[in-house]
Amino acid sequence: MKAYETIVGLEIHVELLTKTKMFCGCKNSFGDAPNTNVCEVCLGFPGALPRINKTAIDYGIRAGLALDCSIREAFGTDRKKYFYPDLVKGYQITQDAEPLCYDGYIEVPVDDEAHKVRIERVHIEEDTGKAIHNEAGDTLMDYNRSGVPLIEIVTKPDIRSAEEARLFLTMLKSRLEYLGVSDVKMEEGSLRCDVNINVKNTETGQRTAITEVKNLNSFRAVSRAIESETQRHIALLEAEETGEKETRRWDDLSGRTLLMRAKGTSSDYRYSAEGDIPRIQLPAQMIEEIQRALPEMPHVKKARFQNEYGLNEYDAENLTGDPAFARLFEELMQHTKDADTAANWMLGDFSRQVNDKEIRYDAIPFAMKDLADLLALVENQTIHLNAAKKVLRSMFETGGKPGDIVEKEGLSQITDTGALEKIVDEVLDANPQSIEDIKGGKDRALGFLVGQCMKASKGKGNPQTMRQLLEEKIAQR
Repeated sequence: MKAYETIVGLEIHVELLTKTKMFCGCKNSFGDAPNTNVCEVCLGFPGALPRINKTAIDYGIRAGLALDCSIREAFGTDRKKYFYPDLVKGYQITQDAEPLCYDGYIEVPVDDEAHKVRIERVHIEEDTGKAIHNEAGDTLMDYNRSGVPLIEIVTKPDIRSAEEARLFLTMLKSRLEYLGVSDVKMEEGSLRCDVNINVKNTETGQRTAITEVKNLNSFRAVSRAIESETQRHIALLEAEETGEKETRRWDDLSGRTLLMRAKGTSSDYRYSAEGDIPRIQLPAQMIEEIQRALPEMPHVKKARFQNEYGLNEYDAENLTGDPAFARLFEELMQHTKDADTAANWMLGDFSRQVNDKEIRYDAIPFAMKDLADLLALVENQTIHLNAAKKVLRSMFETGGKPGDIVEKEGLSQITDTGALEKIVDEVLDANPQSIEDIKGGKDRALGFLVGQCMKASKGKGNPQTMRQLLEEKIAQR
């Protein structure tokens, strides 16, 4: 049986979260009325001159440093020439020969080992406009996006599977969120991915021609496109063909790629130096200042959570995937010492409430100390677990204090042993068959009796205490 190796490189386009566009003062804002954030520069009027956005350069450097890249202290920009309706000038200002950042990497966990995916380059450029196709068959152009600052992150062809690509993109997206350089909302197009893929026959060394799959806007689409293209390329090799270099698009409904055009080469773009923007020399201290101001990256925070709080790898990874979520957990840990319980609640019922109610992390209606107080009520057996979940729901709905909610709704556990014994006796008297079942070895009947006791106590009894009393009293009967 022949062995095949999938070879994948990614090109990721990231819109930067600046207030204005890359080469003009127009507002950088998603969702505004079409063609309202435009001017002579981003519409490509003759004689209009670009001026570079310093914040975009700063954000590009931040991204490069977070990806362990080297930073180029002096660089120029280039014109990438091609015709398309969304490119008003007939060229895009980008970087070809001198990318801002180069030679970085991200380590991706593959089969319990760290696999280094190398970053070839991170360069700055401007986005194009957006084509809108209406039901009448017309194509309308919105140039609000024209000139929006981008960084393009290009990997080496180091990725070997769809799952590895997904993990890489997840880790990259998390780092960009921590940096605050982009909102990385794939559904709004602020993070888009192109996949370059071919397949190698490891026995003969024969390779298929590289295919580029354009503008994938979800991690699921990236994974499915890689899996689909892998099979298509293997079929080519099985037929003793290699195919031709081509650009394809992903069709989500059919689950396959469709041919768009023959793949262009760099010579087709007729790169030339951008004459309207002088070469840029970064101040000597600028890179050092940006480096010192970088936040703790998610992979570093994950390791710290494991070491500092004793969390397992799974919990630490899920707690640190989103910077706002990680901050909430650390706020919670300022008021409790039980990291495992805190993690279970944050990843379980807390996250469930956030998702169900579609609440932003910065809009949680109570403080993390209130959640710590709720966990303390469970730990000291003031309320049992089910009651605590009910209290948490109420906290999300009202923003109330857990103690006040417990008192108002009468959720405190019954601690009077005499009262609990009375409930147990009544349940046993009402269920003689269950007693016989338990004595006959049917242990599930005990769970039924505990449930009846909890129902009789209106949820205020301690389940463990109820179970113990039931076992003692059944033994005496």
